[in-house]
Amino acid sequence: MIEFFFDCSSPWTYLAFHNIQPLAKEFRVEISWRPILVGGIFNSINPSVYASREHPVQAKVDYQKKDMADWARSAGLTIKMRPTVFPVNSVKTMRGCIWLGKDMLPFARTAFEIYWGEDKDISQDTVLTEVCKRVGVDPAKFFAGIGQQAIKDQLKANTDEVMARGGFGSPTIFIDRTDMYFGNDRLPLIREALQRRRASAA
Repeated sequence: MIEFFFDCSSPWTYLAFHNIQPLAKEFRVEISWRPILVGGIFNSINPSVYASREHPVQAKVDYQKKDMADWARSAGLTIKMRPTVFPVNSVKTMRGCIWLGKDMLPFARTAFEIYWGEDKDISQDTVLTEVCKRVGVDPAKFFAGIGQQAIKDQLKANTDEVMARGGFGSPTIFIDRTDMYFGNDRLPLIREALQRRRASAA
């Protein structure tokens, strides 16, 4: 099984979210989607992210824009780097994924698309209402659902869990619980791991 810990506020996560699905299908491996709040991780164990934003290396920033454009083109996605609102508060979006449970995939995909592709602020209730309507979710039930304490607690628990298991950002991906990978660019390594796994089971 693949565990995919993710936050819709990350463009690299959007790429991995898109790219890992056909890979899992190819190897007939299920994905357990695990919403987290990446800001909680940065605050707790990875403040270097904030430091790099406060003191950016311009050459690196310029290359990252090109790199993102190259990856987006390769995946067939539209990703604006950076959106008008960045970083974005994704807590309601990620609580929504928790609340939707097994039905979260269309919602998460649309949240990625509307934020990274259409430059709409997913911290705003009006934008989340639009996401809900696009995927056939009742907005009133959605906002009531994400306000439940159990939903808030589960999002925190997922975030705490990924940190406890060695994660430091989004996306963090595990194969068979202990084999960890970080980022979209590790998917070739994940493919190799799945190939080894399939060969050993033969």
